[in-house]
Amino acid sequence: MKLLIDTDSGMLECSDAEGVRKLPLYSPLAFELISQLWVKVGWNEKYPYSFTWLGRPIIQLPEDMIRTQEVIFEVKPDVIIETGVAHGGSLIFYASLCQLLGKGRVIGIDIEIRPHNRQAVEAHPQSERITLMEGSSTAPDIVNLVHDQVKAGETVIVFLDSNHTRDHVAAELEAYCDLVTPGSYIVATDGLMRELHDVPRGRTEWVEDNHVAAAEAFAETHTEFLLDEPARLFDESSIPTNVTHWPSAWLRRI
Repeated sequence: MKLLIDTDSGMLECSDAEGVRKLPLYSPLAFELISQLWVKVGWNEKYPYSFTWLGRPIIQLPEDMIRTQEVIFEVKPDVIIETGVAHGGSLIFYASLCQLLGKGRVIGIDIEIRPHNRQAVEAHPQSERITLMEGSSTAPDIVNLVHDQVKAGETVIVFLDSNHTRDHVAAELEAYCDLVTPGSYIVATDGLMRELHDVPRGRTEWVEDNHVAAAEAFAETHTEFLLDEPARLFDESSIPTNVTHWPSAWLRRI
């Protein structure tokens, strides 16, 4: 794709497989095209690696964080499960939302929790709401341990953000989908990988080996789940699509 932006004339020219299109620069479609490129360049330059939440690196696109906050406010989960801990920023984010809501706790799972990250999470003021588990998120002992932590009748939402291969995400979906309560979600994050195969830090195999492929295949065989991006709680925008690292991520239990 080639984009030519002319701010003097207020036009955008897009050349791609569909041919050459000339669009008003200040239009929803122009915003979508520019945003797609902006997200790719930003990912390659590690833009999401520039944010923290209450002092811990979070490595998320801020728009995805705000959209997630909207969902958590609506679902009001008793338990938030996240695979993939990294620096612990997302765990702190979820725990702080639980504190604001006056309910909920967080379970974080990672195959390796580095000592300095564990120490930082466990020393954080939000730590009392967080349980850390070290081990593969798909190992039977870890899966069973997580299930044991969830009480009957609790509302659960799950975020998958560990090993990003299609097969691993598929295994995680199978391992934790039964915990998700009706109206809540299991979220296969970072499906943007599919669009990043051609950037300098990307890999060609990501065209097929990505979260979206796992989520779409899961939805086809699990009719109790629907790939359904959450509705906006407030929207006076003319922009119909979200700027996100999480396309085709939200699997809602119906």
